[in-house]
Amino acid sequence: MKIKTLKLSLYLLALVAVFVSCEQDDDPTNTFTEEDRDVQQLKDKDSLLDYLNTHYYNSSFFESGTNHKYTDIVITELEEGEDVPSGSTLLIDDIEIHTTVFLDYDYEYYILRINQGEGGSPKFTDAVRMRYEGSSVVDGDIFDSRATPIDLSLVGNSISTFGTIRGWQLVIPSFNSAMDFNIDGNGNVNYNGFGLGVMFLPSGLAYYSGITTGSPYDNLIFKFELLQYDEADHDLDELPSHIEDLDGDLDVNNDDTDDDGFPNYIDFDDDGDGVSTTDELMPKQYIVDTNMGEGEPTLETNEYETSRSENNGIITINTVTIADSNSDGLADYLDEDITINYNEEN
Repeated sequence: MKIKTLKLSLYLLALVAVFVSCEQDDDPTNTFTEEDRDVQQLKDKDSLLDYLNTHYYNSSFFESGTNHKYTDIVITELEEGEDVPSGSTLLIDDIEIHTTVFLDYDYEYYILRINQGEGGSPKFTDAVRMRYEGSSVVDGDIFDSRATPIDLSLVGNSISTFGTIRGWQLVIPSFNSAMDFNIDGNGNVNYNGFGLGVMFLPSGLAYYSGITTGSPYDNLIFKFELLQYDEADHDLDELPSHIEDLDGDLDVNNDDTDDDGFPNYIDFDDDGDGVSTTDELMPKQYIVDTNMGEGEPTLETNEYETSRSENNGIITINTVTIADSNSDGLADYLDEDITINYNEEN
């Protein structure tokens, strides 16, 4: 069976808020005095590099077979004077080192990429279906695990749903989801060719001074499987939420065109001109008759699919295109001086 992306409506997400350990810690009762981030991130980096230089994993296990699980990943501390066992690899020799700027500070984070995955790749604003296990670098204690697939939003709407920690928003989109899945005779869903890896995160990209894991400033390890994803449109304005990151800084909360206190990704009228964002996008419909050998259209730049249906080999595809009617480089839906309603004109 060809894989389908998750269809998680804003309404459904409003009813079920997913509170998992990889989500931001917003405990209003936390009165802990925070360390300066510039000082703490240096401590975190030293701690993580020490861990990566003193632990190994069972690398040869993944050289054969397919669809390995996160539970197959075994990380072991290297005892003093011990050589790395045959069939294992020191983590520092296999991890990728990545850098990012978050809250004006430079951070390093690390990825052990065991399987890239063979499906599509989510954006940092999307909803994902995952299996994972989270543990602390300090003591190795597992503070959360999900052996059964769980659905969550990498970025929530900050009202009824809550997004994941920054590290997840950076790492998960660098993997691909499963290629497809099948359902066995017992009704179990089996995913094929999914992304599999481990992320090693400094506290500054996790919970920082929060105590979600039991102690503040925890550097974290997440083993994970990326199974499926859905392109999120938080405000249902027919623009994918990641498109509403106007400055490209991987943060949709600081893009508020009309300064009304609602970021564009949860604002029905981004420019505050009285015409909804949906109506300031140009709609188009394609009819594809696969019985006649017709292929699907190539979408234009700034054109996005909003829905599709298929009936007896006839595919109906609906799209919207970002318009700039006065060619000033500013899209109509962001220009308060342009109030064209394309749905009325069509």
